[in-house]
Amino acid sequence: MNKMAFVLAFFMIVVGLPVILGVGGDMFKRWLKHKEKMADALNAQTAEKAAQYAAHTERLEQRVRVLERIVTDKGLEISDEIERLRDLPAPASRPLN
Repeated sequence: MNKMAFVLAFFMIVVGLPVILGVGGDMFKRWLKHKEKMADALNAQTAEKAAQYAAHTERLEQRVRVLERIVTDKGLEISDEIERLRDLPAPASRPLN
């Protein structure tokens, strides 16, 4: 009986342990690859949102510059300037997510 326990323990160490470690290592590699893909997708999404925010900020800065110019120009008729700006087509704006 003692010899049978020794053979079983030897078999588990020689065969079972490498099989378990091999399967576990493969699962870990797949998990890491999945995490890398998720990180790449998140980075791409973040970069796209940052570009949208930058474009939106640029449009707002342009509008503020126009308003500052209208307020600071003393020689122009303010109402004429406002009417000319109203006639300009509005820039295409995309909603921010």
